[in-house]
Amino acid sequence: MKQIIVIGCGRFGTSVAKTLNKLGHDVMVVDCDFEKIKELSDSVTHAVQLDTMDEASLKTMGLRNFDVAVIAIGSNIQASIMATLITKEAGIPMVIAKAQNDMHAKILNKIGADKVVFPERDMGVRIAHSLATPNILDVIEFSPDYSIIETVALPEWDNKTLKDLKFSSTFGLMVIAIKRGNDINITPSPDYVIDKNDLLVVLGHRKNLSRIQG
Repeated sequence: MKQIIVIGCGRFGTSVAKTLNKLGHDVMVVDCDFEKIKELSDSVTHAVQLDTMDEASLKTMGLRNFDVAVIAIGSNIQASIMATLITKEAGIPMVIAKAQNDMHAKILNKIGADKVVFPERDMGVRIAHSLATPNILDVIEFSPDYSIIETVALPEWDNKTLKDLKFSSTFGLMVIAIKRGNDINITPSPDYVIDKNDLLVVLGHRKNLSRIQG
C-alpha cells in the first residue's frame, strides 16, 4: 500500500484519488474548495481544505511521509508550479504533475516533476483515433514517436499465425498481448493463431502502426 497525496480536486484529481483509494492505497486529497473536500471525505483516507498557494501550510502536511504526489491543479499554473516544487523539495520520490500546455510542462520538468501528464490532450488523441480508424479501440502514447494501440483483428488476419503475418519483420511492430474473450495472452508465441474476434495490443512507431489501421 502506498501513501499518496493528491493536490487539486477537479475532475482529474478526483478521479485519480477515488481510483487509488479503491485500489487499496492510503490517499490524502488537498484543495482550497471546502465543498470539494466535503464531497470527497468519504471516498479517500484523508481530505484537507488548504490554500495550495500557502507554502507554509503545505509544508505542515508531513509531505516526506508520502510515496507519491499527484499535482492535479487545474487553471492556476502558479499554484501548480509551487506545489510541484514544494513536494519535490520535501523528498517525495515520485511527483506527477498535470500540465495545461507545452510551456507549463517544460517548467514542471525543469523544477523536477518526475512525470508530466496532459489528461485532456491524451483523451482527445484517443477519441480522434477511435473516430478516424474504427478498428483502433485505444491508444497510449509513449512518446511523440511511439505508441501502444489496442486494435480489433483485421479480417485478413483471421486464422493466421503471428509468424505468418510477420508483424516484426514486415511491419516493425511488437504484439505484446492478445485478448480473446475473458482470456489474455501476454507475449504470445509466433505460432499463436489469430481469431477474427481477437483484440491485439501492439507496440511500435507511429508510422508503422498506421500500416495496420484498417
